[in-house]
Amino acid sequence: MGALLKREGLVVPRRKRLRTAPYTQPLGHADAPNRVWCADFKGWFHTSDGQRIDPLTISDAHSRYLLRCQGVGKTDSEHVRAIFEAAFREYGLPEAIRTDNGAPFASRAVNGLSRLAVWWMKLGIVPERIAAGHPEQNGRHERMHRTLKQEAAMPPARNRRTQQRALDHFRQEYNQVRPHEALQMNTPASVYVPSARSFPARVGEAEYPETMAVRKVQQHGHFRWNKQEVFVSEVLWGERVGLLPVDDRWFTIYLRSFPSHDWIAGMPA
Repeated sequence: MGALLKREGLVVPRRKRLRTAPYTQPLGHADAPNRVWCADFKGWFHTSDGQRIDPLTISDAHSRYLLRCQGVGKTDSEHVRAIFEAAFREYGLPEAIRTDNGAPFASRAVNGLSRLAVWWMKLGIVPERIAAGHPEQNGRHERMHRTLKQEAAMPPARNRRTQQRALDHFRQEYNQVRPHEALQMNTPASVYVPSARSFPARVGEAEYPETMAVRKVQQHGHFRWNKQEVFVSEVLWGERVGLLPVDDRWFTIYLRSFPSHDWIAGMPA
């Protein structure tokens, strides 16, 4: 039947959807503060005067401490990075940040990396991503979002400024007042402690061992190899990467201490 419908021109081929490469490494255990931070957008809504609100939330997975709950003007890498930088300056650096596979946390580039994730890696932070369609892998953060929606977004405030005040009030109460059963009825603020890893004033150049060849990725995602251009990823533009040989044609790409789990095949001789 399928062949018959196709032959008669009654079937329109569905365009193949490009997907983000899945994250294949084990998710970290949040058994202490700052082992894993969780981040996501709660989901946009409009204030009473019609302004769109996109709350970006960041929490510590162990203590449930809500580090940020802030509406952003745009959900792009530049605006989101600014909020993360403020959180890093205040609380220090986590070991890993867990997100979903949406922008700006991930992209369809190699290993699902985005410019934001590359910045985290340069700071020594592992960018974890949950499996597509499995929000339970970020369940603590998702549960907080349900409470946030009920208490700070329904009904929405009059305008952006009053909505942000509602989000700030929710964050203060969530951290300082509400006990959590998973914390033996303690509040997140009584359990959370800032990270011992402070946000650096500047990030130094990547250093690689002598066993690796080092190349700088150019603007369009290429680097030079034996006088030829080899494409790796545009999100690595401007970064120095290390190439660890497997044999004379295959290499593992490293960005600092983080290996790519894809291979470059057919490197020019």
